[in-house]
Amino acid sequence: MHVLLVEAEASTIHSLHHFLEQTGYWVDSAPTYAAARLRLADYPYDFVVLDQELPDGKALDLLRNRAVPPSNAPSYIVLTATAAIEERLRIFDLGADDCLTKPVASAELVRRMQAIGRRRQGLMSSEICFGSGFVLNSAARTLRYGPHRVPISRKQFDLLHYLLCNRGQALSRQQLSTCLGDEQPTTKQSSNYIDVHVKNVRKALASFASADFLETVHGIGYRLVA
Repeated sequence: MHVLLVEAEASTIHSLHHFLEQTGYWVDSAPTYAAARLRLADYPYDFVVLDQELPDGKALDLLRNRAVPPSNAPSYIVLTATAAIEERLRIFDLGADDCLTKPVASAELVRRMQAIGRRRQGLMSSEICFGSGFVLNSAARTLRYGPHRVPISRKQFDLLHYLLCNRGQALSRQQLSTCLGDEQPTTKQSSNYIDVHVKNVRKALASFASADFLETVHGIGYRLVA
């Protein structure tokens, strides 16, 4: 997915840009309202992460003046320096999909983007069916096969859930490591660390049915295709 990061503060741009790329997003940045308008005119972004305070003002005009149909419009997440409920409600009334108070935790931003993505893709139910009878419930944080509960650790659950939300996509070990909350995954964390988790997920699934839908993509990482 493609993200436009509209932010003037260099340190925020650097940290968010780096983290979003490590998580698997393609990221462009624009430091002003004018630059953001040009970017949006040229490319159909999936997300716009928008700082409410820009040097040339008018940040929220990007919400007011959207020129694309709602079905094709990017999802807007507004970053605001105020926690005042009245201002946050105004931001939502203008059409924002979410609103976060600065300073922003990179991992939380990604989780919120994933939640918006699931809603846009129609994954409204907390239950996700896959394989030949497995059901993952993201609200109850349970994994079942028919009437049987599949024992799985918290990290393994989060890993499997992330693979399901990106079903069919080849995800790198570093992306998977980042989805587990590692803001700056090391080489070890993004390789053996993930391989061990995937091995244990496969083992847990294979106790009930074939887990061949969880594929190894050589040179990249893993993909879930069921």
